[in-house]
Amino acid sequence: MTLPNEPSLQKLQFYVTTPYPCGYLPNQLAQSLIASPQSLVNAQVYSGLIQQGFRRSGKFAYRPHCEHCHACTPVRLVLARFSPSRSQQRAFKQHQELSVRILPLDFHDAHFSLYAQYQQLRHRDDTAGIAIESNEAEQYRQFLCLSNVESLMIEFADAQGQIKIVSVIDVVQDGVSAVYTFYDATDAKNSYGTYAIVWLTEWIKTLELPYLYLGYWIAQSQKMAYKQRFKPQEQLIDGEWVENNHIA
Repeated sequence: MTLPNEPSLQKLQFYVTTPYPCGYLPNQLAQSLIASPQSLVNAQVYSGLIQQGFRRSGKFAYRPHCEHCHACTPVRLVLARFSPSRSQQRAFKQHQELSVRILPLDFHDAHFSLYAQYQQLRHRDDTAGIAIESNEAEQYRQFLCLSNVESLMIEFADAQGQIKIVSVIDVVQDGVSAVYTFYDATDAKNSYGTYAIVWLTEWIKTLELPYLYLGYWIAQSQKMAYKQRFKPQEQLIDGEWVENNHIA
């Protein structure tokens, strides 16, 4: 299987995984379309893939390929016209004292400890979360510390040097893809997730790139509802990016 009309992608092959339990919708099976070989998915190729709805997990580029379900909708934020809402502005001001470091992908003990805590608190009963097991450190490395493309870690710390947020991102030709963000979830009053997205929008504007790719939105998934609040937004529908600001 190949993707048409994209010369940079013609050397790739695509295969469909066997069914596995869906991480977002209960009692459903999912399948993914995987780009192969991984070694050919460099920054240029991945820029073409992400425009066709692919995402990255470690060195794997994939997109949902479920025969009877099309709930996963790729979404991206149009930065030229994005203006934070009042609640988003409050979240940004609430945490603007955090210091920021932009780092290459690597394993850091402090990052991993924050990630493990985040998984326990936010995804304990969620099959989309990565299980916290004896091999959790290796799972974390495979998921977030390996990449064939231009990837970075953005670390946010408080005045005491405690790391509060880590965002893993990919820089592509027309924007930035938010791969995964994890944060200190022990304080229910924080707005770290919203802050991280708004911070990214400001940073990407300095790069003069037009889009922030937010991954997949699923209308039936409450944990993805936050993506609806960032507009103007485009969705990939039938192979075309179309604006949709009427998501309720």
